[in-house]
Amino acid sequence: MTDGTDRPNSPQPGPASGSGGYGFPPQTPNPYQSGPAQPAGGGFGPPPAQPEEPFPSPATAPIASASTPSTTPDWQAMADATEARQRKRKRLTIGIGALAIVLVAGGAGFFVLNGSDDDPKDPPAVAASDSPSASGGPTSKGPDGSKNPEDDSPTVPGEPNLLRDRNGKMGIALSPGASLGELANRTEVRFKGAPDSYAQGAEAAVDVTKSFTVSTRAYNVSETGPRMAVSQGDGDSYSFELGFEVVNGKKAWVFRVQTGDKGQAATAQQVVADNVDTTRQWALLTGTYDAEKKTIALWVDDKQAGQAQVSGIWAGPGPLQLGRARHHGIWSASWMGPLDHIRIFDQALNQEQITGLKNNKIGKAKPTHSWLI
Repeated sequence: MTDGTDRPNSPQPGPASGSGGYGFPPQTPNPYQSGPAQPAGGGFGPPPAQPEEPFPSPATAPIASASTPSTTPDWQAMADATEARQRKRKRLTIGIGALAIVLVAGGAGFFVLNGSDDDPKDPPAVAASDSPSASGGPTSKGPDGSKNPEDDSPTVPGEPNLLRDRNGKMGIALSPGASLGELANRTEVRFKGAPDSYAQGAEAAVDVTKSFTVSTRAYNVSETGPRMAVSQGDGDSYSFELGFEVVNGKKAWVFRVQTGDKGQAATAQQVVADNVDTTRQWALLTGTYDAEKKTIALWVDDKQAGQAQVSGIWAGPGPLQLGRARHHGIWSASWMGPLDHIRIFDQALNQEQITGLKNNKIGKAKPTHSWLI
């Protein structure tokens, strides 16, 4: 379904926020989200190091000594002392091993007993068979197909809050409200649906004046929208956004682009999919732009939801965003749930290529950027 009018439920154009730039959102009320505005300033970086708890000093057995000096060693006494030390060391080792087993078992029991009390916003556990990387995807092999343990790291070495670009050189920094989660043999980034929960690239990852594809696996836990998984634009508006929204009273996946100058004109164009499950279901969302045909399309898994004709896409110079989008100078549409398998291509993928993308067999179509693969 396409819509050539302004985006549903969007606020009227207003003045830009105080800073108008990227980073942590300014002190501007967010009409799309509930909760306090994010404080100005701030930045990215790993959390402060926590002091390590020292290990207890190992116990040592006293060494027996003769009461009177002797020029001849008492070999039997020395042997008895050595045997006593060995017995004590063995008992200490067994005791530490038993304690470790008890602690592990107790921790597992606590997790099971308290699983029902988890925050409903927390992402669900996903079996290895449900993960694209479970069938020998890039998580187990490098981009060239060779085994490389370093390629399994989801973050830049030494930067635990910076997502590593597996096909390019652009890291994505996590805000304080975003976190990484390990499930099965994959890593996902989790967002809380709050203004301080997002991730931001160092620069624009997409040249929207040319053909491109943007794709991510998404799990949405919100019943209300908008909730944008991936976007790019500038301090005024988005150039494109991909995510979830309620359109004409229906929950829908949406791929939307802005064609008006600086995002101020009512020239947004979109494609929606409102006939599929959008809540608490994993979905591969893919938006494409064919610069030659001037068309945008939305794909859910490997099914095309539709396409729309556009005059072009306004090229905002701002960096790539995960978990939020810019609307009329305000950060909004905070994502609620996890994302992974985020990819950017410098071409509009076709049906066969998107089917391969769903099965994690992309063939010759190599992404220009990818994260959490």
